[in-house]
Amino acid sequence: MSVGERLAVQARSAADSVRARLGVREPMAAIVLGSGFGGLADRIARPRSVLYAQVPGFAAPTVSGHAGLLIAGELAGREVLVLSGRFHAYEGHPPPMTGFPVRVAHALGARTILISNAAGGIRRSLRPGDLMVINDHINLTWMNPLAGTLVPGDERFPDMSCPYDPALRALLHECAVSLGETLQDGVYAGLSGPSYETPAEIRMLERLGADAIGMSTVPEVLVARALGLRVVALSCITNLAAGLSSRKIDHDDVLGMTATAAARFEAIATEFVGRL
Repeated sequence: MSVGERLAVQARSAADSVRARLGVREPMAAIVLGSGFGGLADRIARPRSVLYAQVPGFAAPTVSGHAGLLIAGELAGREVLVLSGRFHAYEGHPPPMTGFPVRVAHALGARTILISNAAGGIRRSLRPGDLMVINDHINLTWMNPLAGTLVPGDERFPDMSCPYDPALRALLHECAVSLGETLQDGVYAGLSGPSYETPAEIRMLERLGADAIGMSTVPEVLVARALGLRVVALSCITNLAAGLSSRKIDHDDVLGMTATAAARFEAIATEFVGRL
C-alpha cells in the first residue's frame, strides 16, 4: 500500500470512528475554528463531541486557544461539523497531517468548508478587530500537504486560480451587511512559524502583495481544493504586523483580540450557514 493509499484509508477510518461515536449525518458544511474562536461551539444545537485525541489519526493540539474538539450538531438549523482547533506544522506535524482533518470532514460528507484564523495585519488600512475575507493566498510555508504519492480521490494538480469560492465570499459579505457589520477583503500569506515575522520580512511581504499573515489555513485550503470542496475563509486581524506599531506581538494578546471579535464572527458564521 502506497503512502497516499494509506492516508486515504486513515481518513476513512477516522470518519467511520466519528460517525459511530457521534451519529454524524451528512453535514451541510465543516467549520474550522482558529485561535480564540472556539466559542462558536456554544451555538451548536444538539451537540455531540469527541476529543481529537480519541479520533484515529488525530492528535491533541498543543497551542492555547485550540480546544481539540470535534463537534457535530446543528447551526441555524443545518447539520454542521465543527473542528475546534487545528494542527500546525510548527507543532512538529508533517505536512499531510496539517490537512488531515479536512480529509476526514470530506469523508463524512462535507462539501463546503468555512475556515477561520487569527492573522496579523500588513495592509495599512487594516486595524485590530477587523474581520477579513480571504480572496487569495501566498504559500510561503515552503511545504505542500499534497506532495508525495497521490492520495486516491485527490486531484493531482488542483487548479488554484480561484481557491476561495467567489459566491461564498459574496455570501459572507451579504451576511455581514444584514447584521450591520462590514468585512474587509485581502490576500493572506501563510508562513510556517512559530516565530513571528521580523519588520524586514513584513516589508518584503507587503511588497509581495500580502494584506495579512498567519501560520495556518493554507495547507487546509490546498487539501480541500484537491478534494473538490468549496472553500471560504475569514481572518480576524488581531494585531499590526511587526514594524507597523511599537507594540510587541504576544499570543495572549492575539487571543484577547479574537475574544473581542468572537461574537461578530459567530453571528456572521451562523447567518452564513443558515443561507447555504
